[in-house]
Amino acid sequence: MPTSACIWSRGLSGNLERMINTRQLDLAIVFQKEKLVRWSARPILEERLFLIGTHDVLSPLPEASISPGQLAAIPLIMPSLGHGLRGRLEAICQEHALSVDVVAEIDGLALLMRAVRDGLGATLQPGAAISHLDSESLRVIGVDNPILSRPNFLVSLSDDELTPAGLAARVILAKVMRQLVESGRWPGASLYAN
Repeated sequence: MPTSACIWSRGLSGNLERMINTRQLDLAIVFQKEKLVRWSARPILEERLFLIGTHDVLSPLPEASISPGQLAAIPLIMPSLGHGLRGRLEAICQEHALSVDVVAEIDGLALLMRAVRDGLGATLQPGAAISHLDSESLRVIGVDNPILSRPNFLVSLSDDELTPAGLAARVILAKVMRQLVESGRWPGASLYAN
């Protein structure tokens, strides 16, 4: 009797993209479909980005939301170039002719958030990250005018190459993502009309 194993992996998008492209993963949620070759990419949702930092680091920004131009006033801690979130920040800087101060590049979410909690700078993170934060020590600010966001793509091997178990897992994963957004448990996310 055939069996299937489900192995969950969490990581920065750049690492997941490499794992998908080297066939170490059959399914992934990524944020830049252009980097993925030979894969089926389905847009599921758009995820809003938030500025997260200690109250001291974010004290120059008294408002509950800011414009992208105000990011220049804050020292930022971001993943290195090549990661999806950093790529999105670079695109924002080009779109708005901004120069931001990236004081540290950290390629691990736990370590990056530790540096933020220690007051070394602030970071741009998606809504899913804010559900795990200690609101007493960290402050979350929305970035508006325009709202900063990123797409979430569910990527997999093509239907011809994906096993029946992989096809079923893809359907279930898309359903769970939609349910999390519809129930309000994925902060700042909105579904694409499919």
